[in-house]
Amino acid sequence: MNRILVTGGNGQLGSELKTLSAQSPFKFTFIDIAELDLLNEAATKTFFENNKFDFIVNCAAYTAVDKAEEEKDICKKVNADAVGVIANMAKQQQSRLIHISTDYVFDGEFNQPIDEEAVANPLSVYGKTKLEGEENVRRILDDAYIIRTSWVYSTFGKNFVKTIANLARSRAELTVVSDQYGSPTYARDLATAIMSIITSGVDKPGTYNFTNEGAISWYDFAIAINDHYKFPCKIRPIKTSGYKTAAVRPKFSVLDKTKIKKTFGIDIPYWSHSLKECLNKLDI
Repeated sequence: MNRILVTGGNGQLGSELKTLSAQSPFKFTFIDIAELDLLNEAATKTFFENNKFDFIVNCAAYTAVDKAEEEKDICKKVNADAVGVIANMAKQQQSRLIHISTDYVFDGEFNQPIDEEAVANPLSVYGKTKLEGEENVRRILDDAYIIRTSWVYSTFGKNFVKTIANLARSRAELTVVSDQYGSPTYARDLATAIMSIITSGVDKPGTYNFTNEGAISWYDFAIAINDHYKFPCKIRPIKTSGYKTAAVRPKFSVLDKTKIKKTFGIDIPYWSHSLKECLNKLDI
């Protein structure tokens, strides 16, 4: 029986994996910071001495992109330092690590989907710490999986989909950025892909991209959410230059999924299909 540890077990992706685990023959352990602070060296050592795993899926991350510009230290500790700890534990246990990263490792200066070999150049503290986390994994392990994803949403936790739905229900008008392009990712689809990697029997570690298919702007995304519920709210486009945020976002971060589809035979749903599936589950 494969023993699988999922860190960040209460987050969007961790929660989706927890749902899928109910139908799995594998033994899953889900932890979050309440169960184990990975930066507590003594506690972490004791935990891994008492628990052995075949796979470690690291979903834990500091994801408050704008707040990270002020909280640089804690962001680095979670997104980079703790990842190094996890990688070292995986090495000691001879566990296979699947680490989740982000499109924010790129600067957005692209005009076509970004493949795994593109040069990273993050613009924000969040992006820089996530890239440092990737680098820690590669430095410690030569057999890890790094999965870059983007615009993650789910029925669990806080995310763009829930925020727009709740605001559109209560407001007459919203403005949403229209000149930043990417691909939404339904966390359930990413969780399914991770399960496919674990069960595929294909052993090809490396860096992979995963999002839903299609490319849209945040404005397009908001329009689709509002149209689903048919709220009377008017969604208006705004340029990035007119919508100031603490952290700089990549203008274009559509990820090329060719590699993961070919390697593991994964069929990736189109973004609008998965959005509809998620929205039908939400109680808004």
